[in-house]
Amino acid sequence: MEAFIQGCKLFYRFEPSNQQDAPTVLFLHGWGCDSSIFNAFYQEIGKHASLLAVDFPGHGQSGEPAEPWGVAEFAQQILELLDSLGLSRVHMIAHSFGGRVAIWLGSHHPERVDKMIITGGAGIRKPDGQEQSRRQKQYKRMKALVNAMGKLPFLKKLVDRLQEALVQKYGSADYKRLNAQMRKTFVKVIHQDLSQWLPQIKASTLLIWGSNDTETPLWMGQQMEKEIPDAGLVVFDGRSHFAFLEEAQRFLVIVNTFLWGGN
Repeated sequence: MEAFIQGCKLFYRFEPSNQQDAPTVLFLHGWGCDSSIFNAFYQEIGKHASLLAVDFPGHGQSGEPAEPWGVAEFAQQILELLDSLGLSRVHMIAHSFGGRVAIWLGSHHPERVDKMIITGGAGIRKPDGQEQSRRQKQYKRMKALVNAMGKLPFLKKLVDRLQEALVQKYGSADYKRLNAQMRKTFVKVIHQDLSQWLPQIKASTLLIWGSNDTETPLWMGQQMEKEIPDAGLVVFDGRSHFAFLEEAQRFLVIVNTFLWGGN
């Protein structure tokens, strides 16, 4: 299904339950993925609830925002989708970047959220290490030099190539894969630290983390557990940023227990 919200095409999957008054579970995927990453869970969770999953703008079958978005814009689009479907409250299962949107919704619109499950959730900025700081300073110096060259019209093609070369040398894997427009959104998103909003979350929150997660290290889950008032943390030893896929059956058992008592 498709909706046009906030000037952007949004692809979503909505499967209403046959059960009257069944809750709805909203799935929010990570950056660089799409809603299909949750395919393995839909059938089981669909026994208890209606299912709603989205492809965030710039991902899957959705369009791209016309201008750079931050977390607030992604969250607002979700709210307007819920309104269009007549959904006043939902449970949320969020991975990685989806965790940013879940944190925003849970803190700014607590009346719309029942329970939250965040696995490998982003939203807390990593402190810059010495090597990262050195690379950032080097990148900024090189970028300033290239931008200065860009003031000369006859060097435009060369400048374009040099700018892309800098991206390929200094950019993250996620950043490199994006086009110029989505790179602006990516930068805006990752520079948002949502730590201040964690204490404002009222929903019961389950955090599921891989002990070997290098994208959103375990300390982030531990910090979320401390700062979200009603939160618990489950650690999958030896698992990565995709712990929920690596131990899919265990993840399902925990989710079912948390959401509806394991029935």
